[in-house]
Amino acid sequence: MGDHHAMPAILIVDGDAAMRETLREQLTRDGAFVVVEAAGAREAEACLAAEGSRFAAVIMDATLPDGDGHAVRASLRASGLSMPVILLNGLNRTSVTDDTTIIAKPFRLSELMAHLRARLEARTVEAAAVRFTIGPYEFNSDEKALRHEAADRRIRLTEKETAILAFLYRMGERAVPRLELLREVWGYNPAVTTHTLETHIYRLRRKIEVDPAKACILVTEAGGYRLAKG
Repeated sequence: MGDHHAMPAILIVDGDAAMRETLREQLTRDGAFVVVEAAGAREAEACLAAEGSRFAAVIMDATLPDGDGHAVRASLRASGLSMPVILLNGLNRTSVTDDTTIIAKPFRLSELMAHLRARLEARTVEAAAVRFTIGPYEFNSDEKALRHEAADRRIRLTEKETAILAFLYRMGERAVPRLELLREVWGYNPAVTTHTLETHIYRLRRKIEVDPAKACILVTEAGGYRLAKG
């Protein structure tokens, strides 16, 4: 699956064959994904450890015939795998953290697909390597840093700050509305509000602007943000 044009593969882990079939039909309907199925924890771990296997996301029941979905998730994180995980859980309300979405059962397939697509979109924004000039700085998303060559200065960026700058750069001269930027960087996360975004923008401006109160690089415009050219 090294081909960039290959469809993303989703691993479905569920002891219920009917549920696996329902999810497979939904995910493969429009040809957007290929699906690999596992009936339990051991089978899932074998799929994840298989040489050459690369999954864009894992959808997993929290209660498996031979183990616990939360434990499988912890195991894959411990082995350095960072793809989004969606856990289907009959006990908890739906909740979202940085790398895991827990969806309460029963759930609507449309809700699951919305979470999945938003997770994958946000991950694409964060993962794509970008280099460009912004004001007096050279931006490198791989390094999560800005370099000011003339002043021999390097500014470290957080993952979210990196994602914000990379996405605004891709949008060019267009001002990106706050809600769109929020969705792109944080994904489908009802716990995160525009206030969170504004806090990140404030901190970012303090790092890069000569006068954060009069932003010249990361400017506010038309209810959103854009990067000034040059």
